[in-house]
Amino acid sequence: MPASDPAKRPAQVLDSLTTSVLTFDDRLQLQWLNPAAEELFAVGLRQGTERSLGELFPGRTNLVHQALGVLAQPRVVSEREVWLQCPSETGHLVDVTLSPLPLDDGDHLGLLAEVTLSDRRSRIAQEGRRLEEQRALHRVIRGLAHEVKNPLGGLRGAAQLLAAHLSDPELAEYTDVIEHEVDRLLKLLEQLQGPRSGAEHGPVNIHEVLERVRRLAAAEAPEKVTITSDYDPSLPEATGNFDQLVQVFLNLATNAVNAVSDRNQGRVTLRTRVVRNYTIEGRRHPLALRVEVADNGPGIPEAEHSQIFYPLVTSRAEGRGLGLSIAQDLVTTHGGVINLKSRPGETVFQVTLPLKPPASEPGGSDEGSQAQ
Repeated sequence: MPASDPAKRPAQVLDSLTTSVLTFDDRLQLQWLNPAAEELFAVGLRQGTERSLGELFPGRTNLVHQALGVLAQPRVVSEREVWLQCPSETGHLVDVTLSPLPLDDGDHLGLLAEVTLSDRRSRIAQEGRRLEEQRALHRVIRGLAHEVKNPLGGLRGAAQLLAAHLSDPELAEYTDVIEHEVDRLLKLLEQLQGPRSGAEHGPVNIHEVLERVRRLAAAEAPEKVTITSDYDPSLPEATGNFDQLVQVFLNLATNAVNAVSDRNQGRVTLRTRVVRNYTIEGRRHPLALRVEVADNGPGIPEAEHSQIFYPLVTSRAEGRGLGLSIAQDLVTTHGGVINLKSRPGETVFQVTLPLKPPASEPGGSDEGSQAQ
């Protein structure tokens, strides 16, 4: 294998970083940004050169003043937990480091900005805890279901034998009730046990999945609810099971429709994006597929965020509390993860699925993505 050109090594390193790196001239006009910054700020290099530091960090005049101070008196300054409002996003907390950068002519100083996501470590830890809790809970449920199914089967058989010896039709109705309720409980136990393993995975066009979901959800949605799509046409195919992915996003879309069904202008949006260097369970994936199901409903109280994916947890009187639990199980079997962002007027369920095999080094650094 030929050795790489040493002259190209710095550019390759910058392109591979998960930290967003941007350079500005002495007027704080953007000159260059790496792929992680393109993802985070949702802007390409060609369009970005028309942006200034103040335009990339709207409303952060203090950050602009600090940048001007770095140019006037060269030093390194850092600002923690800066709120960054992103296009079509709820925004992120980021840490920003500003450093002086000599320009090509050597007589002027520009600016080097390094931007990292403040919440990425806590997100990874939170996802890990949730997945471990999910596995532990499912072990308990599987054991309980195994113990309960046998007596339920015996109860159903006894009801059938009893019905065969009853001549009174009115009494037979009671045995029918017993059989019906036993069957209902057995079906519930199967759902609680989660999806069956062994489903075939293959190339899947995620937009075909989402269009199927959009049609199914629209058929059941009230007339005042609008279901729209915002797709990234450049997405490559993912690897997965078509029917299972339809079930995942149909569960999420149905919940979103229910959340906005009593609004005059309820809106549900299906959105796709690519994210880079995304870490799932300590493994870094160079490329990942992000699907968001967003609605403009009342939001989910923060106190419920940690329990929302548990089975039998629901805020709807008619709900069974299985939709999100099943969706998370299916996403986990695809090597992905579901995250929730919610505030009054906006709830977003983010499903992230790896597009390529993970990097060989576990525990790699996290993402410079658009929607972490």
